[in-house]
Amino acid sequence: MHDLLDPKNDFVFKRIFGSEENKDILLAFLNRTFMEAGEPPLTEIILMNPYTDKDSPRDKQSIFDIQAKTIEGKLINVEMQLFNKYDNEKRTLYYWSKQYAGQLEEGQSYKQLRKCVTINILNFSILPNDRYHSVFHLREDHSGIALIDDIEIHIMELSKLSTQNIPNEGGLLNWLLFLKSEDTTNWEVLKVNEPALSKAMTALEYLSQDAEARRLYEMRQKVLHDEASMLEGARMEGKFEVAQMMLAKGMDIATVEELTGLSFDQLKMLRKAH
Repeated sequence: MHDLLDPKNDFVFKRIFGSEENKDILLAFLNRTFMEAGEPPLTEIILMNPYTDKDSPRDKQSIFDIQAKTIEGKLINVEMQLFNKYDNEKRTLYYWSKQYAGQLEEGQSYKQLRKCVTINILNFSILPNDRYHSVFHLREDHSGIALIDDIEIHIMELSKLSTQNIPNEGGLLNWLLFLKSEDTTNWEVLKVNEPALSKAMTALEYLSQDAEARRLYEMRQKVLHDEASMLEGARMEGKFEVAQMMLAKGMDIATVEELTGLSFDQLKMLRKAH
């Protein structure tokens, strides 16, 4: 049997959760997400950008997030992020605002704006808490009253999951452990807890045995790794520039090391080079 593809790869994620034939998988996942947040389940969803064969892993125009709409018109965006692109909070709010504002055409009333929900599934941590699922709304600081219910942002951090804590009941945690996929030996338990996961697992196994799907997956993995390396390189370059300015102003290496996170040896080499 072929090694399983990584469901955290956004191309694979959309193939499993964002295609018309698997819309029931997405609905089950969304319902567990909303029920954990204390909201009623959905009965039906409409896929706004279903996966098609035109979604090329190398094409920058291809969109690998999932956009759906409820019968009432609520818009939902689900995005899988394998690598940290930094400034995630601002990036999330920016894309939420584009989706919200993009509902209106010129001359239309603000009353036509519908709630927009963003769900970001991250393979890294950005929030200073221990929760794997955090939910944000727009509320008043002191009383907690909601200004408006139109904004809702879910952050799911797979890095905060413990593979030892296998649930003994249904819920969102089962889905996130499947997506993390560090240990497939617990899949039978997850399927018992969440029967809808069985179809998701079968879809992943089928894709993993398909030669063309694997070729596209490898192509997408390379693009993602290249993007991550470029971002990390830019971040390190920025650190070196800041450290260089600190050293030029006479700050000692120990202080610069503490403030920038660069190593003592890196800073020594930097000081010698300049």
